[in-house]
Amino acid sequence: MTQGPSLNSIDVSPDGAPLHWRLLLPPNLPQCAPKDRIPVKLEAETGGEIYPPERLPKQPYWPEPPHLLAAMLVESWANGKAPSMMQLTRDQLSQLLQPLTGEPSVFSFRNPKEPMPWVDGKLPDVHPHLVVEAKAPPKKDTPKPMPLAPEKSRREMERDLTPMVVDGSTNYLAITLPSRESIVYDEALELLKSHSFKLEPSNRKWWLRDRHKTLQFLAEHWDRLKNHYRAKFTPAFRKYTKKLKPLEARIHLRKDGDDFVADAELAAPGIEAGQIAQALNKGQPYLETHKGVFLLDHGKLNTMQEAQRRLTGDADRLLTPRVTKRITTVEAAAVNQQLEALDLAIEAPEEWKRRSGALSDLSALQPPPAPEALLKMLRPYQALGAAWLWHLYNNDLGGILADEMGLGKTVQALTVLSAIHQETQKPCLVVCPAGLVENWRREAKKFAPDLKVFAHHRASRLESAEHALQYGLVVTSYNTLARDEEIFHTAPFAAVVGDEAQHVKNRQTQNAKALRGVLAKRRFLLTGTPVENSLDDLAALFEFVLPGYVQPPPAGASREEREWHGMRIKDRAAQYILRRSKREVAPELPEKIEQVFYCEFSDEQEALYRKVEESARREVFELEMANASEGKLRVAAFKQLLRMRQACIDPRLVEKEAADAIASTKLDAFRELLEESIDGGHRMLVFSQFTSALALLKDELEAQKMPYLYLDGSTPNRAALCEQFNEDDSIPVFLISLKAGGTGLNLTGADTVVHYDPWWNPAVEAQATDRAHRIGQSRTVTSYKLIVSNSVEERVLSMQRQKAALLKDLFEASEAANAKIGFADMKALMGEE
Repeated sequence: MTQGPSLNSIDVSPDGAPLHWRLLLPPNLPQCAPKDRIPVKLEAETGGEIYPPERLPKQPYWPEPPHLLAAMLVESWANGKAPSMMQLTRDQLSQLLQPLTGEPSVFSFRNPKEPMPWVDGKLPDVHPHLVVEAKAPPKKDTPKPMPLAPEKSRREMERDLTPMVVDGSTNYLAITLPSRESIVYDEALELLKSHSFKLEPSNRKWWLRDRHKTLQFLAEHWDRLKNHYRAKFTPAFRKYTKKLKPLEARIHLRKDGDDFVADAELAAPGIEAGQIAQALNKGQPYLETHKGVFLLDHGKLNTMQEAQRRLTGDADRLLTPRVTKRITTVEAAAVNQQLEALDLAIEAPEEWKRRSGALSDLSALQPPPAPEALLKMLRPYQALGAAWLWHLYNNDLGGILADEMGLGKTVQALTVLSAIHQETQKPCLVVCPAGLVENWRREAKKFAPDLKVFAHHRASRLESAEHALQYGLVVTSYNTLARDEEIFHTAPFAAVVGDEAQHVKNRQTQNAKALRGVLAKRRFLLTGTPVENSLDDLAALFEFVLPGYVQPPPAGASREEREWHGMRIKDRAAQYILRRSKREVAPELPEKIEQVFYCEFSDEQEALYRKVEESARREVFELEMANASEGKLRVAAFKQLLRMRQACIDPRLVEKEAADAIASTKLDAFRELLEESIDGGHRMLVFSQFTSALALLKDELEAQKMPYLYLDGSTPNRAALCEQFNEDDSIPVFLISLKAGGTGLNLTGADTVVHYDPWWNPAVEAQATDRAHRIGQSRTVTSYKLIVSNSVEERVLSMQRQKAALLKDLFEASEAANAKIGFADMKALMGEE
């Protein structure tokens, strides 16, 4: 969910521009309303223009009371933010529509230009679906909807929002609080009490009678009084404080050759930098000179210090009156975003605005000059993605297309590659996992038939670098690229795309080095999981996309410094990562239901499992007592964890001869799910880490004379198998190795996914589930995880939940990833504290 600005951060003023909110409702409202999961898009309209909340221009606004009350409701549900996408219950949507009754503010996703008509205070196409016939008691972990606000007249609402009144001079202050009904009353009262204000009962004013404290309070809170509390300042106060001036905090940008130069400075007319530096060193809240009194706003100083740190990349930098920093064009977008977030005055040339702003406003981008037939096949969000890649290409930049799985990253890339070849007449290169080479060839033939494709794979090889010039697109695998570096490191490619980029997240591998060695200046990556383990993954990907752009924390940095640098890396990387979720761009896509199916050991299987578990603990303990190296301990722990996981799946995977007579609780559970799936007319994908486990499932299906398909790392013609499954409804089951089939496949013919055994990384499992839950799917997808209770599998599931939030804030709808598994984690998985 994209988080926009809070009303607290908007400059609200009676003299501000009118601001109205628009609600866009989904066309499938009748289907999603009964589930209490209604996707609603929020837009801001001002000056005849429409903006997402996070793109609202910085200027004073004055929302009319109905729209202000609607925004307050939204913020109460979204932790003080105004999100551009929300998921509301029927009760919440009913509450949100109440203050907007009669307003032309409600639209359909399909027709965002014509407001829905109101009839007798209701929306005929909406309100009938919001009726809740019977309500179950709310669950403990579900927040109760905000109670309906009582009906109020416009005058009453304006009275409630009456701001405080500020009177006084440079020597004293007299402040009258707003009425107790105001939403800021309690906060304002606490502010005055904390700064030694005293109440005068006779006039109900709060007084502060001390020149130093008065100037200090104004330095720290003048802007807050104006913008947050919406205070009114009396004519007398304005008269007696007109010589008070704020110290200016500004950033000036200028073009210098191919780069830009930024000056971040604190300044005041006629005041030398040395005087400002002296005040900063002393911690003075104001600077009194013959030119007047200059207030050093504490918040503004902190903001400028953070701006100087972000510009220099120095987490420990102390605030100085001025910092000058050269900024490359690659850095422009990230720096602009970071500085704009700090709300400082920025003076910049048009070239800076053009270079830095295009990446943040996709609607302003130009489509690539690809064949018209291809452009017409693109969904709107895919057209924007292709335009984003084309903008990067035209500005000698690279980027990562990180759309959620199933949204068509391949076709977006093909659109741009087609345009690039058409413009340059040079070949482009796609590098992908070996199992996807044929998929890329087929997709190029389908979407870009004019693009002459050569699949450099297996027996089919380019003879030389010059041979590549005969084609518009060359597709190869990572392993083949590493083996044939001599050709690919000398061929003049116009652009290179690395698909499933998580395969090169380790910069030290031969595959990653081979990809970095390709000569093309324009470099792009495609991946649904750009971060699987840590920020090191992200830095490794950017070492290919934009070499030198993302810098790791300095050696010896403290934990706080590493956290600061981590945020800096994410901020800089975010400008060159385009991530869209299914909920955001395809609200019509059916929902995905995830369930954990717990299995209980039989006595015989549990006895075998405990035997394996005890053996694992004993081996690791003995190695620890022998002072074995951590590397040796890790190898032993992984080996034993593997046996424990196999014992959960099927006893025959551990001790075939001794275990033939022991039933597998997981196989019994699979039989139940399979029977229910067949009876319900569903079709199933079954994923496992172990091909040996899949072999046992094959035996089971054959014993039941059940048709099935099978795919693992050795399976040729993956795309043909997928087509067969999607087109032949008589095949109810597809057995798939998680590693081989977790990416790059479209299997919307299935609506049930079974994870036979859990894997450490929840993002990998999510990718596998999205083989079925992707564009083209018309049914609800149900995903089952088979977990044996009181076993290593349950501990793996717990680890997933603990670590699934890693770097979630980097991508708005990211499925997240898990941290590296250390030796301590492995011992915990074995059941050791």
